[in-house]
Amino acid sequence: MSNQKEKANSFRSLHNPGNPVVLYNIWDAGSAKAVADGGAKAIATGSAPVAMAQGYADGELIPLEHALQNIQRIVSAVDLPVTMDLEGGYGTDPTTVASTVSQAMATGIVGFNFEDQVVGSNELYSIEDQSQRLASAREAANVNGTHGFINARTDIFLKAKPDTHNESMLTEAIERAKAYEQVGADCFFAPGLADEKFIESLCTQIDLPVNIIALPHVPPAEKLAELGVARISYGPVPYRQMIKWLENAASGALL
Repeated sequence: MSNQKEKANSFRSLHNPGNPVVLYNIWDAGSAKAVADGGAKAIATGSAPVAMAQGYADGELIPLEHALQNIQRIVSAVDLPVTMDLEGGYGTDPTTVASTVSQAMATGIVGFNFEDQVVGSNELYSIEDQSQRLASAREAANVNGTHGFINARTDIFLKAKPDTHNESMLTEAIERAKAYEQVGADCFFAPGLADEKFIESLCTQIDLPVNIIALPHVPPAEKLAELGVARISYGPVPYRQMIKWLENAASGALL
């Protein structure tokens, strides 16, 4: 694929309910090349593995400049669409969000995750505030004919234990998804959601394709496809598995 617009269009076409694109999240150019060689159709970073691989904790603690340098190397390393986890846009106000998105799109990415939690707290932005932030992100993501793919994330389910998920949370998620779609979101990401009934309801009650993260307590990919999911990502799971293997291998090698 020769340019950002073509890659963005290709990436968008991968999001099909019932036939989900699988994004095995990476953290640097080396891991991106490994996943690409494994047959991936697109490359996606996760904010936690990117931060941890550079010695930082998650939550926008890795400086934006470092994160952008990292994603630039990833884009240069693979001939696939690359999407970036931009967390909360490295700022609360829409103007700062727009600046962050503009800088990220300039690296050649085709899209990004954008979450509604107030980074560093347990709170979520109100639907109205997050919609304003998303509208600014949407405008900034439209560059040189490229419609950057915005994966609008809600942390409703991630911030609550799975056995406490309920209909009220689902109703709020649906409300947020519809509001986010109105201001230009392309996909709705509900990390932490695992209940099959709730996943299916979310997929059927909103028009946006739905992204679910493959955590250990979540149904397998085949079942998620049956429920109507259009995108399956892995977040920090690959990095944590790799680090555990490395730790064990080092322990066995050291005298």
